[in-house]
Amino acid sequence: MKKIFFLFSIISLVAVVYSCKKSSNVVGGGTVSLDLPATPYNYFPNSIPDTIVGSPNNVATLGRVLFYDTHLSVNNAVSCGSCHKQALAFADNAALSSGFQGLPTKRNTIAITDEGGSSSFFWDGRENNIRNLALRPLTNHVEMGIVDSTSLTGKLASLPYYSKLFIAAYGDNNITSTRISSAIALFMEAITSDNTRLDQFNAGNTSVLTAQELEGKFLFDSKYNCGSCHNNGGGGSSGYGGGSFDSTVFLDNGLDATYTDFGRGTVTGFSTDYGKFKVPDLRNVAVTGPYMHDGRFTTLDQVLDHYSSGVMKSPNLDSRLMDGQGNPQQVNIPDGDRQAIIAFLGTLTDYSMITDPKFSNPFKVN
Repeated sequence: MKKIFFLFSIISLVAVVYSCKKSSNVVGGGTVSLDLPATPYNYFPNSIPDTIVGSPNNVATLGRVLFYDTHLSVNNAVSCGSCHKQALAFADNAALSSGFQGLPTKRNTIAITDEGGSSSFFWDGRENNIRNLALRPLTNHVEMGIVDSTSLTGKLASLPYYSKLFIAAYGDNNITSTRISSAIALFMEAITSDNTRLDQFNAGNTSVLTAQELEGKFLFDSKYNCGSCHNNGGGGSSGYGGGSFDSTVFLDNGLDATYTDFGRGTVTGFSTDYGKFKVPDLRNVAVTGPYMHDGRFTTLDQVLDHYSSGVMKSPNLDSRLMDGQGNPQQVNIPDGDRQAIIAFLGTLTDYSMITDPKFSNPFKVN
């Protein structure tokens, strides 16, 4: 009997050691392992954010793990990456994403790209600090359901892989909510997009765009004046955001005659802000559908339908969407122009970013 017990103990010890070595844990009924390079990826080849405390690439690596770890939800069901999918430019392909209990979120998941210079987050701009932004989904009662930060830090401390990651990032294994939010925020700041075909065109490679795409660019910027709201980001970049990459512009684009979501007005309390939502960056727009704050449009063609003939006369409708008499515009975009505009929007996709391994899910299913 003693020999059997001794053999069982040895087998158990080997299993534990192997498990720790592989950084394995059980998530959603399946065993996964953490696959990280021996030398951290270089997340900041050009400049390092001046707000970071610790080793930047190691902090970003920690942020990457936290971003994709389902343990950050109360029941280990979802992670940040569950709704922000890399292949979709860190947007979601559902009109409304599913939270930890399978319940729908209030609004469509907005894409994460080039957030480092932003000072306004979410469709209604309710957050202006990227580190606070990183914690909001964790404590949201629909999204990830963490009641308090103390329970989360204790939970992460019990996982075998975080001690080493925190030591590499910050010099010790003290897990705090501040360090968690800072690491996730730094990872998000590292997600930059600067290699679209339009970027290449703006850099001098004029042959990279087709005649149809160039026609679409002209139609977008000039004929239909889409660029007055989604301008070129300043400086010739392909931002096409709400004035710049740092979009703090909120507009009512006539989705509803009667508001079902007050948008920016829920934050400011001003009726003049009702129905206004953040003008999104159109970089990677071809892969970030469904569109609008509620994901009501599944295709870019449907979006053009709206701006062509579907704009509603809402109380705070932006003047750029009105005709000379103050009524919603009816521009009636013909099929050829639609196809050209959609082709142009396709040139804003950064395929190198949406396939870059340093932004990918580090947890591998065994």
